[in-house]
Amino acid sequence: MDSEDKRSAEDDIVLGVEDISLRFGGTRSLENVSLRQRYGEILAIIGPNGAGKTSLINSISGFYRPQSGRIFFNGEDITLLPPRRIARLGLSRTFQNLRLFSASTVFDNLMTGAHIHFKSSFVADCIYFGRSKREDLERRPIIEEIIDFLELNDVSKSVVGTLPYGIRKRVDLGRALSMEPKVLLLDEPIAGMSVEEKQHICRNILNIISVKKIPIMMIEHDMGVVMDLANRIIVLEYGKKIAEGTPEEIKNNPDVIRAYLGETIEEEI
Repeated sequence: MDSEDKRSAEDDIVLGVEDISLRFGGTRSLENVSLRQRYGEILAIIGPNGAGKTSLINSISGFYRPQSGRIFFNGEDITLLPPRRIARLGLSRTFQNLRLFSASTVFDNLMTGAHIHFKSSFVADCIYFGRSKREDLERRPIIEEIIDFLELNDVSKSVVGTLPYGIRKRVDLGRALSMEPKVLLLDEPIAGMSVEEKQHICRNILNIISVKKIPIMMIEHDMGVVMDLANRIIVLEYGKKIAEGTPEEIKNNPDVIRAYLGETIEEEI
């Protein structure tokens, strides 16, 4: 690869993880894991339970701090930054276990994500005055567009705790979008859903890539969904990366079949 091709390849990388290791006491959750997230792609992270998938997402988003290695976002080292700073830079995420405000409306839950960019003071926020009010009014059209984009119009004024699980998962996705991300991290976005709910979220994910052009890193156990949506797949086992490639390459990788996919892969996909 000549220097011009190398620069082009580097320019295509929005997020880089370099040899990160994460330990909790004597337990090693991640060991020398590296990856590259490219613009315009869905990168899936798969592996058996306990493989380190969520630990990886938590390290990237600042909730965990790896003992070694580096994480770069748009060329900036974010390894030691707190989660709020990382979110402001443009990395937002959803959670495997929903962390919504159940007593608040769908609209208000989405607005909490937008608050990451507010510059008003705590006092101004409490009394809804001055800059706080201006920033709130400026963000409302953005929230309304996201509600329309995710087809949440009929429930935008509904209290989240009264809604079905599948809709609440869409609200969680909407809150992540309200943070205006440059990369979106999804932790099991379709876990526990019905077939119809899965299809709805999958359409949302594809629209995020095609319409909003936001790269997505996704943890998911549903191999049919992974094979249909992902451009590339990384496989973790016991905190180590054992494979990386296209869905077809991963499907036929003997190490991946041994560690995770097993004999049921043909049935699932």
